[in-house]
Amino acid sequence: MGADREGGVRRRPVRAVVYAACGAVLLAGCASMPDSGDLRDVESTPRQDTQVRVFAMPPQENAAPGEIVQGFLEALTSDDPSYDTARKYLTPAAARKWRPEQGTTVLADGPSTESDQGAAAREDPGSLSYVLAGTRVATVDAQQAYAPAKGAYAKRLHLSRDTKTGQWRIDTLPQGVVMGKSDFQRNYTPVNKYYFASHSSVGPGGEPVAVADPVFLRTRVDPMTQVVRSLLNGPTNWLGPAVRSSFPTGAALQKGASALTPDDQNRLTVPLNGQAARAGEPQCAEMATQLLFTLRNLTPTVDSVELQGPDDRTLCELSADRAETVAWHSPAKGPGYLYFFDSKHRLVRIAGGSTSTTAVPVPGALGQGDKEFGSVAVSRDEHTAAGVSSDGTSLYVTALTPGGSLGSAVVTSTGTTKDDRLATPTWDAQGDLWVADRNHLDPRLLMLKQGSGKPESVRVPGLSGQIKDIRVAADGARMALVVEKDGRQSLLIGRIERDDTSGEGPAVVELRSAAPWLEEVTTMSWAGDSRLVVVGREQGGVQQMSYVQVDGSVPEGQAPAALTGVKAITASEDERVPLVAYSEDGIVRLPSGAQWQKVVKDGTAPIYPG
Repeated sequence: MGADREGGVRRRPVRAVVYAACGAVLLAGCASMPDSGDLRDVESTPRQDTQVRVFAMPPQENAAPGEIVQGFLEALTSDDPSYDTARKYLTPAAARKWRPEQGTTVLADGPSTESDQGAAAREDPGSLSYVLAGTRVATVDAQQAYAPAKGAYAKRLHLSRDTKTGQWRIDTLPQGVVMGKSDFQRNYTPVNKYYFASHSSVGPGGEPVAVADPVFLRTRVDPMTQVVRSLLNGPTNWLGPAVRSSFPTGAALQKGASALTPDDQNRLTVPLNGQAARAGEPQCAEMATQLLFTLRNLTPTVDSVELQGPDDRTLCELSADRAETVAWHSPAKGPGYLYFFDSKHRLVRIAGGSTSTTAVPVPGALGQGDKEFGSVAVSRDEHTAAGVSSDGTSLYVTALTPGGSLGSAVVTSTGTTKDDRLATPTWDAQGDLWVADRNHLDPRLLMLKQGSGKPESVRVPGLSGQIKDIRVAADGARMALVVEKDGRQSLLIGRIERDDTSGEGPAVVELRSAAPWLEEVTTMSWAGDSRLVVVGREQGGVQQMSYVQVDGSVPEGQAPAALTGVKAITASEDERVPLVAYSEDGIVRLPSGAQWQKVVKDGTAPIYPG
């Protein structure tokens, strides 16, 4: 703790109380409290164990103003659920007004603290101000939604000395919490909440489609209860217009509910209030499904959930296996095949989980090689394919069945060069096909419902630049776009709105950056419910491959192994499936825990369904 802070305040050892569930754990600058024994200051800082909770110490008697400021900032990075210790550094009035839950500002190196000695302070020895400063990298709002940020941060803290006790306390401060990047990474963890797409369903039974809504929770402050409360509070503002929740309005945990934990059978009982108890059995099954998808994203130990009403009556109980039949969840729908074009221009495929390098032509026209194609997309059910001709002028849709014909082009482009014509098409789970026409004289984003019929024009309000590539999420509620402007290629995420009541047709709205540090994006693919794999280059850097989250954060864990000359990449929302790339070495794949392996030397345009 405290590694991020520097500046005008004299540094002192951070004093905190730590409870270790097992074993002795050393924490940077913190005093450690095992099950027994005395407090002791320690010097080094290994990575904290997830079972360790860190609590800040209250202000010391007669602490100097700088120590009050430093102690308060340290307390913000502790595991105190309600920041009770941090409030002890404030005057009673300031403690009542301060709302830490309003959001978190993340700084590159933590807040520097400089005394602001103005004329007023010199005239009043019982009054003193400090300026907290730094460079912003992100914010987390009151809904726990993350967003990249930039620019300078400068906020003022004002301290006053109590005339009776002589103790310094903070009486004016900004709302929310501020901390450095490394403190944030230690104190917060990303979790996907799950809701259902408002205007999408899959299959003959009309299964609702699960949509991930990423948030950040405090890692060691009862995260299971935190995420349940967050789920019940509803989706984040950005995603909200595209999704629905099966929980009735006003549904919440019962008063006093906390420390939700699975029992010895890995079943979690969730006590809900009267509003939630009004749900019927089908609705309750959807509620339990939302909970299971969310909780299993946080921890794989939850195998079932039981929803209880106020009178301890069981509303419904659902297993994880059953949840996968209630709603369509893309990570559970792994690809049947990997597809690519071979040296004879045929669309061929290899079983998705296979280590084989032997590919066979798909049934139908695309497997015959009579026409050369530059890119292809296979529908999520793997019954239909959409191919763009090698010159980029024409889009064809054909069934992957024996005897399937190519037919006429369903979309054509009049761009002057291949790069100004049709981009790689993309399918969502509902069966709708999307394609971008990059013609700079007549740029278009188009959707073909069920891959057929007249293409609908898709509005992109607020777009600044030209769309170069798109990938729709399986849920059909979000789209990733590569947009070029002034020689820079940015990766953006937009929310898909399908409501036709306005008469204006579908739209991709509220574009936001998913990788603001990249100035060139070569290729990208969805690689999870809220994660993409991107090949790109930072300013002044070299091409590299990395994972990014749709909210612009960088997921924990290692980036994919380096690969040179990457021209295309494909991944699946099922993260167990290997990455596959088209590089100077041909078609290669990256199994988990292994190095890149060659599939075929002569092949192009690899894709998984979608």
